[in-house]
Parts: sequence; C-alpha cells; structure tokens
Amino acid sequence: MGRKGDSVGRSRDVGQSRREDLQSASSSQNPMERGKRMKRVVNAGLLLLLLLFFLSSGAGQERVDPNKKSPRGGTQPFGFTTSRSPIDITSDSVEGDQKKNLIVFKGNVVAKQEEATLYAHQLTLYYDPETRRLKEIVATGNVRVTQGDRRATSQKATFFQNENKIVLEGEVVIREGENVIRGERVVYLIDEERSFVEGGKGGRVSTTIVPPPKEEKKK
Repeated sequence: MGRKGDSVGRSRDVGQSRREDLQSASSSQNPMERGKRMKRVVNAGLLLLLLLFFLSSGAGQERVDPNKKSPRGGTQPFGFTTSRSPIDITSDSVEGDQKKNLIVFKGNVVAKQEEATLYAHQLTLYYDPETRRLKEIVATGNVRVTQGDRRATSQKATFFQNENKIVLEGEVVIREGENVIRGERVVYLIDEERSFVEGGKGGRVSTTIVPPPKEEKKK
C-alpha cells in the first residue's frame, strides 16, 4: 500500500512539472508577453544610458557662476556652451541610440542650465562614446533661448561644446534689451567674443540699436 501511494505521488509531481513546462513554453511563445519583456529590457537599457550620460556630463565638472565676469569684462556668453553645469531637460518622449551615440528629446522640450532656458520641438544630444562627455546640442523647431534680458529665436540652434561655438539658423532674431538683430544665420564664437550675421539669399541683415539715455550733468 505504501509503495502504491509513493508511485501515485511521484506521478502527480511529474504531471505538475509537465504542466508548468507547458505553461512556460506557451507564455514564451505569446507575442504580447515577449513584447512586454522586450519593452522592459529596452527601457532598462535607455535608463542606464541616460544615467551614464548625465552622471559623466554633469558630475565632477566645474560649475560656472552665472554672475562671474569673463576675462574681457563681459558677462557669461549666451547659451549652453561654456557652462559645465548639468542640463535639466523635460519633454514628451525621449529615445536613446547607443550605436549613434545620441539621445533625442521630442515634443515640448524645455532645457534649463543655470540662467539659460531653451524651448524647442526636438533636442538631440551627441556625446563621446568613450568619455560620455557632451559634444554637441542640436535644437530644431521654433527654437527659443532666453537668458536674462537676452532672447533668441530661430528654426535651428546648434551648440558646439568643444569649439565653444553657437550657430543659429532660419529666421534668426536676437534681442538684448531694446537692441535687435535679424538675419538668416548667426555664428557666435564665444572664446573670441565675435559673431557673424548672414542675411540669406538676396536678404539683408536688419539691426536696431537703441543708444543709452544721456546722463544728466551734476550741478
């Protein structure tokens, strides 16, 4: 009687094991289950990529005081190039591509770094695959950059980190206080404190400069 009971118990265990194997095989063949697992893996990989990028681009780098004067006596240049502080970015979606070494933020993008804020439809960050350092920032689609009383609008803005250069393209308008510059393309060399404004094909550069008010003579 005891032997018969043992054999029955063993047969139940074998049956249960077979059912579990069949369920496991069935779930592995289910496209929805595979899709969920792949989505989790992709999300985990993207999260790791973002963490590696932001930790290396922000942490351990020199912070720049926005009120600090430049060597020539001016204030900090316009944009995201000279500062090494972290950039806070919000958007509707984000995609990472490790093969192309880039991260793309899409939809209602808002990027902030110290006093500078950038708005655009899309923002692409290119980084060095070895150092994970930021190399280039490209904003496209109704680009708007604000910093204090300075504002710039264009269809595209490219910030070259290594060259300390900013290029604005497409219906460019730059305002500082009441002064306004309009052109089709603007190149700003930050280290040299020089800029070039192009009017486009057959176009001209428009500049409005408002002189400062006269100082009243003290009696």
